[in-house]
Amino acid sequence: MINKLWYLSQIKLFDKVSPEDMEEINKGTHHAKIRRNTIIQSPEMVRDGLYFVKEGALRLYIVNSEGKQFTVGILGKGSTFGEIDSFSLGTHGVYIETMEDTLLCSIGREQFEKFISTRPHIMKRVMRILSDQLQEKNSMLEKMALGTVKEKLLFLLLNLSEEFGVLEDNFHRIDLPLTHQEIGNMIGATRESVTSTINELVKEGLIRTGRKSISIHRELAKEQHFD
Repeated sequence: MINKLWYLSQIKLFDKVSPEDMEEINKGTHHAKIRRNTIIQSPEMVRDGLYFVKEGALRLYIVNSEGKQFTVGILGKGSTFGEIDSFSLGTHGVYIETMEDTLLCSIGREQFEKFISTRPHIMKRVMRILSDQLQEKNSMLEKMALGTVKEKLLFLLLNLSEEFGVLEDNFHRIDLPLTHQEIGNMIGATRESVTSTINELVKEGLIRTGRKSISIHRELAKEQHFD
């Protein structure tokens, strides 16, 4: 019970909820451990209810008519997603795939709507999170659709570093193992073009690479490419 409540307390939606309310919502939650590279949702299969990432990472993406994948979101520990009758957290019509072994916590639609019906301050937080996620999704879609491979890659790495970055000597190491092919799938580019662009960014001093790891100098990258 203690571990379960601690995990819920880390979720953005519930970080200011009272212990009594936490205990109440905890009664209706379920947990699932899902292996890496598992598709947990397709556009035709919408998951009803709300889901919280307790451990791991998820990638939200769409596929165009040519079969190319375009990432529309990366969710890490503490992120919320899902659909219920009263609102959507932006996951309708997309694929959701685990990027690493992931632990999800879920609560059903009826349970959650019953919970927030007497707690309007929780609904306000839900709407704020919804607004933030929609803005982030639209920004990422624009960059992925219109940017060069270099711009797409930097934009992706900056977003990943915000969610998964570990600061080391002015660089943020993305604590998520990614191959060049996986990065290519995220930005709609070939593995070869990703490798070439990464080498270019290393020479420019914007990123560092290691064995299945990438670190980015956030300040320099923003200054040179997104000011």
